[in-house]
Amino acid sequence: MKKFLTFLAAGVLVIIALATLGHIVGLLIGAAIAYWSFRSFLKADALLGKFFWGIIGLIGLSIVLGNFPAIIGVGAIALLYYGYRNYKTKCGGRKQEDAYKSFRSFEDEWDHVMKHY
Repeated sequence: MKKFLTFLAAGVLVIIALATLGHIVGLLIGAAIAYWSFRSFLKADALLGKFFWGIIGLIGLSIVLGNFPAIIGVGAIALLYYGYRNYKTKCGGRKQEDAYKSFRSFEDEWDHVMKHY
């Protein structure tokens, strides 16, 4: 039952992430425009250039604020990532111990062979 609920929660998170994918792309584009305009604003020497890059920065910032629902999608993706990492750690932990045991078994067999032959 616990695994079923885990997979159900993962399915809901995937649906949320896919539903907000457009907003995530818009958020990334807006953030890139705002960052680029900020960097160009700092490099500009003329007052007109600073004014132009300031207006572009405000446009980029408004795009970012308009795509605020993307934060929910980013949170869903983060939860999926941490859940998957936790799931792989639990499953992979036993395999690593088994690998160590088999290596230890190989060393014991090798010592046995070297002593008797």
